[in-house]
Amino acid sequence: MISPRTGWQHHFIATNNIRLHCVTQGEGELVILLHGFPEFWYSWRHQIPALARHFKVVVPDLRGYNDSDKPEGGYDLDTLSADIRGLIESLGYRRAHVVGHDWGGTIAWHLAHRFPDFLDRLAILNAPHPQQFMQEMVSNFDQLRRSWHLLAFQIPGLPEWLIRQNLGSIIKNLFQEQAVRKGAFTTKDTEIYRAALEKPGALTAALNHYRQLLSPQAWLGNWGQSPNSITVPTLVLWGEEDVFFSRNLSQGIERFVKAPFKLKLLRQCGHWIQQEVPQTVNRELIDFLRGERLRPQMS
Repeated sequence: MISPRTGWQHHFIATNNIRLHCVTQGEGELVILLHGFPEFWYSWRHQIPALARHFKVVVPDLRGYNDSDKPEGGYDLDTLSADIRGLIESLGYRRAHVVGHDWGGTIAWHLAHRFPDFLDRLAILNAPHPQQFMQEMVSNFDQLRRSWHLLAFQIPGLPEWLIRQNLGSIIKNLFQEQAVRKGAFTTKDTEIYRAALEKPGALTAALNHYRQLLSPQAWLGNWGQSPNSITVPTLVLWGEEDVFFSRNLSQGIERFVKAPFKLKLLRQCGHWIQQEVPQTVNRELIDFLRGERLRPQMS
């Protein structure tokens, strides 16, 4: 289906034994944009047309979100990364540029470690490296305070009930009130996000992403392990006034990357970086993905 107003195409693409709903536009090298919690492809609405002038842009709803399949399991990082690897293959490509924000950035980090041959370049927007995040959760009270809701999500059933009773106000608070740039989200935007989460099974699936990340099995399986170094050029864009992630999480990331690396901090910008300062993000992404030469460490 093609949207007559935007020219964006809506497809269902089979990957890893599920179907992901994807929005696509453009031709050329493949760029995949991965959204965060509690969003869906719509969070990249400002980036799709800008990037599509140079690339084939594909924006999936992650497993469990919006119109993608919502199986009971498969919300661990290994499976979610395999979803994206399979998506690249299903699209007929061998490699892709991968851009991830928030939870989508966590998946992108993991994908770069586990399937490096499938990446050309990696761009991360306000998403801590998963190993660094786990370490901060147990050693930094400030980050634990910011992430208390992730611990609350571990309770079966109760978070879904509480969120459903207050979904409108929660969505408004998350986007309109927590954004530093208050004009980034209209009432219509929050209604669109709310409608996506109200689809059957979507809320539980979204929470299951975090339940898997913080499950005892994940903690025990990953504790003390050092992932393989990332070997593709990597860009990290970070809104300095993120209320959910401590600025500590933007520091020291270069130790995970043995390739050209750039960290850029954006002032007067919060967690929803690509929606709060879309023109800046678009410019940085286009320069980077089209081959900007990076130095090992920049800020």
